[in-house]
Amino acid sequence: MTQEEVYKVFEETQALLNGHFELRSGLHSNQFFQCALVLQYPRIAGQLCEALVEKMKSELKELEVDTVIAPAMGGITIGHDVARALGVRFIFVEKEDNVLKLRRFKIKKGERFVIAEDVVTRGGRVQETIDIVQENGGVVAAIGILVNRSGGKASFDAPLVSLLEIEPVTYDPADCPLCREGVKLVHPGSK
Repeated sequence: MTQEEVYKVFEETQALLNGHFELRSGLHSNQFFQCALVLQYPRIAGQLCEALVEKMKSELKELEVDTVIAPAMGGITIGHDVARALGVRFIFVEKEDNVLKLRRFKIKKGERFVIAEDVVTRGGRVQETIDIVQENGGVVAAIGILVNRSGGKASFDAPLVSLLEIEPVTYDPADCPLCREGVKLVHPGSK
């Protein structure tokens, strides 16, 4: 899938929202990718994740992976579909006391992982997941993202592949023109 085709899927499923949003990163933006709205259509979600896997295989010639891991909530559906497309096991990390933890699963020493996530702005959840994998003896082989909205600012010690690279306008809350205009602030994602 081309970037234009992916963008169109988000528009057609009304998963690309316009307004005044507070992102998980704390920044404000006039756009928000509400991946849950595209993921409510299993065939479309599957197609996006298969396209992500094909892109990862194409860009990372030697992708060797044992397991896909994703941060809950946003990454769970993506991680599951990416693991299905790769034919490997899937696990997830989840919040406990507002920090991601590995609660239900075990990681074997040397186990190779793809981290799957829906949207990245600063990459905090991905980095937390990387840390968890490494602390438990695993190795992060790659990171697969549906939408990378960091504009290249989110970087990790593993290769990052995304279906859509975009840098929407973001504002520091102290200098947000939408706040000054009185546009209602919406918190559409998980905190």
